[in-house]
Amino acid sequence: MKDLRFEKAMIIFAHPDDAEVQCAGTIALWIEAGVKVTYVVLTKGDKGTQDPAMTGEALARLRREEQLRAAEVLGVEKVLFLDNGDGELEVTMEKRRSLTRIIREYQPEVLVTHDPWMRYQLHPDHRACGTLALDAMISSRDRLYFSEQIDQGLKPCRIRRVLLFASDQPDFWVDIGSTLDKKMRALGQHQSQVTQWPKWEEWLRKRAENAGASQGIKLAEPFKRLVLS
Repeated sequence: MKDLRFEKAMIIFAHPDDAEVQCAGTIALWIEAGVKVTYVVLTKGDKGTQDPAMTGEALARLRREEQLRAAEVLGVEKVLFLDNGDGELEVTMEKRRSLTRIIREYQPEVLVTHDPWMRYQLHPDHRACGTLALDAMISSRDRLYFSEQIDQGLKPCRIRRVLLFASDQPDFWVDIGSTLDKKMRALGQHQSQVTQWPKWEEWLRKRAENAGASQGIKLAEPFKRLVLS
């Protein structure tokens, strides 16, 4: 993936801001190289606040707006919102069917999502999102899975490269030295979230420094890479 010989990528993530926290530097690099990126946001993020005056409905509207602004900073081509409740995402056949349809419609060559096997991952949405995304990746490639979609004119999609973020077993690092500032500008659009994080910019830079240290990279984003036949 370092040579960027692909044209379309899809990022499937649980909450507005997850992509910016985990992989916006990589996304910015890809988009600058001409890759078309589609975001799929699985939940509304309607519970992520400590503000006693904020309602879930108002927060969901705000976080959608923030996500769209962050995507615009990066140049993401399309943002799809599936509007599941925050903390309520479950692995079901209907959700897999829905994601399979989206993958078949947009035909990404590369998929990026949460690592569902990260040890001690506490957030149920992160676990569920990674599982759903990978399950849908498998079902999208064979025409007899959800065959009504094929009958309706969609084509199978065989994704051969996957990057899992928030993994405790990374084996692939992307140098984001040229795009960290853009990542910070994108994450900064999520004001409902970052204002709750003390010194978030300092934290984000240190995180990138720590991620790249073992590889001799000044600033990096780490992933678990899967290459499928």
